[in-house]
Amino acid sequence: MYDEREQSPEHGPLAGFTVGVTAARRADELGALLELRGAAVLHAPALRIVPLSDDSELLAATKEIIGRAPDIAVATTAIGFRGWVEAADGWGLGEDLLERLRGVRILARGPKVKGAIRAAGLTEEWSPASESMAEVLDRLLEEGVDGLRIAVQLHGEPLPGFVESLRAGGAEVVGVPVYRWLPPEDIGPVDRMIDALVARTLDAVTFTSAPAAASLLSRAEERGLLDDLLAALGHDVLPACVGPVTALPLQARGVDTVQPERFRLGPLVQLLCRELPSRARTLPVAGHRVEIRGHAVLVDGELRPVPPAGMSLLRALSRKPGWVVSRAELLRALPGAGRDEHAVETAMARLRTALGAPKLIQTVVKRGYRLALDPATDAKYDAAV
Repeated sequence: MYDEREQSPEHGPLAGFTVGVTAARRADELGALLELRGAAVLHAPALRIVPLSDDSELLAATKEIIGRAPDIAVATTAIGFRGWVEAADGWGLGEDLLERLRGVRILARGPKVKGAIRAAGLTEEWSPASESMAEVLDRLLEEGVDGLRIAVQLHGEPLPGFVESLRAGGAEVVGVPVYRWLPPEDIGPVDRMIDALVARTLDAVTFTSAPAAASLLSRAEERGLLDDLLAALGHDVLPACVGPVTALPLQARGVDTVQPERFRLGPLVQLLCRELPSRARTLPVAGHRVEIRGHAVLVDGELRPVPPAGMSLLRALSRKPGWVVSRAELLRALPGAGRDEHAVETAMARLRTALGAPKLIQTVVKRGYRLALDPATDAKYDAAV
């Protein structure tokens, strides 16, 4: 009999799972973290970033701030703040910008932003322990903003309610768009990502910015696949967002997401390492421990890659563990198999070879196939029916 405590150190916690990455920025870093833990990665940048030096809106905002200093500046991201200073340097305005900001109260969203501010020779007045823009907003409103001029470093994502709340409190807000998102020049990878999501060949998809999530949904809607995409994200594919702001476009469509407690790539990957294995189906079959993952199966802790057709059959069998599943039903589970039940026999033979333990699946003559569920568990399933 199998031992539930058996674990194999030879594969990572995400082995056998396929994860989609929609990020345009730091996609290589996120992909590497996922692959290091065993995941297969499908990358499709849902957006592209306008280079800072080419952004006329940022140049105009920079000149406006140099011309008339704000009372308060809110810095939201380290890469954005550094990029702003570097772009200003490129325009010959770097020293003028820093000199103007030296007399301004600067609020930083978190420790990384504080580091960027200090590296520029400036000093922040305050930063929330929570790294939350909501806490920054609460502090400003509690102190009172009526009549104040506040510069807010935007970072490609909406700050829902932030700017509006400041203006409602009587502040004049100058938005500093550090970089802007535009649709990708090559839409092909995004379309392939949407097709994979709809087909449920991805186990999870990651989002690190709200515009990326909105862009993916918008493209699916253009192709007439929005309902199919939402159904996949709602039931079969795990949507994982780096934080609550990123999740907003999905939540607006009724999609629940998972988010790490700390809004960073590392914790996002750690979250997937917990969530995806916990969603895998594990069964005691023919004296073995069988864990059914996205594109592979763990048999007694050993990773066994399985062809797509074989995974379709195995999932159909696992939905009725121990029960006979007819060839006709299994044929319907095979994508594009047509009407020839011989396709089931061919796919089943390859599945048994891939699993490396042929007795896991029994042939029931003239009826179909069944997972050879262990007797004690078999009785428990019978009693539950």
